[in-house]
Amino acid sequence: MATKNTNLSSFNMEDVPNAKGFSFGIVVSEWNSNITNNLYKGAFDALVECGVNKEDITKYDVPGSYELVFGAKIASKKNPDAIICLGSVIQGETKHFDFVCNAVAMGIKDLNIRLDIPVIFGVLTDDNIEQAVNRSGGKHGNKGVESAITAIKMADLNK
Repeated sequence: MATKNTNLSSFNMEDVPNAKGFSFGIVVSEWNSNITNNLYKGAFDALVECGVNKEDITKYDVPGSYELVFGAKIASKKNPDAIICLGSVIQGETKHFDFVCNAVAMGIKDLNIRLDIPVIFGVLTDDNIEQAVNRSGGKHGNKGVESAITAIKMADLNK
């Protein structure tokens, strides 16, 4: 595994543009909320650390990861500089996992083509709960932080 024993959330502030004046929408799946709440906290804190005013971050809750795409479409109506989609899909016994992961990935890709702002894929697609915990604030860092840094860099690129 490429991320084994690696914290992928470490970043150098010198490599991240100052995000003061940017606004962000964060769309968060309520499914697996113990994981997605950690992702949100990581993203929110990273944005603020990089200069974003708390009032310029709007959270949108959606029932599950499948609904992240529509939530991002709604978030785009407020004209943020970028949208971050945060979810957690954990492999089960059926093919539901494959359908949800594929639909969300393709939906976010489609929004990136259609919208004039970046939409960031911050969805964990793990085999088990332990992997999700490790990537939402555990030994592999927090994918929410990574998604926030990506959103800042893409918003800056888009300006």
